[in-house]
Amino acid sequence: MSEEKTSLGKIANKIRNRENPKDVFYTPEVLAKKHINMIESNSEEIWYDDSKGKGAYYNNFPTDNKKYSEIDEGKDLFDFNEKVDIICTNPPYSLLNKILEKSVSLQPRVISYLIGQQNLTPHRLQYMKDNGYGLVKLHLCKVRGFFGYSAICVWERGKDDVISYEIQNYYGDFPLNPEIDKYGNPVKEKKVIE
Repeated sequence: MSEEKTSLGKIANKIRNRENPKDVFYTPEVLAKKHINMIESNSEEIWYDDSKGKGAYYNNFPTDNKKYSEIDEGKDLFDFNEKVDIICTNPPYSLLNKILEKSVSLQPRVISYLIGQQNLTPHRLQYMKDNGYGLVKLHLCKVRGFFGYSAICVWERGKDDVISYEIQNYYGDFPLNPEIDKYGNPVKEKKVIE
């Protein structure tokens, strides 16, 4: 188990520290449809795919009221400032914080992303909550070729989170018990030289 954990840790570290992130992972169309179907909408609402890629999301939105960005087509999502009601796609993970900030700035009713499970952090959940969005649906799935499990996250403006989380790290009784270090080991008395 520890060998597996070490190799997964090495892989995750290698991915996190690459100079040129490889963020082009196309979502299988069947999964994009499942994701889209998790969002309640009406025909008046405008859907937005901020990372269109091959169009697995955009081409399957349940309306002709739709917009997209795609850097390979010269349509940068960070230049997009139009009114939308629903944002739904699989964004580049290396830009996730900036993408969440951009999404919140557009003030849609729904923000929904397929992200790596390891990217669904308490800090990001708290950011969304602080900006008025509650996580109302969460679906974990395995996508061949993606690292680890993926999470379909559906946030709605003005709603409460359906999960609880904490930002605090736990280390046994540390720091409440000064006799135990952060790894749970007894603290050795320091010798004082007089």
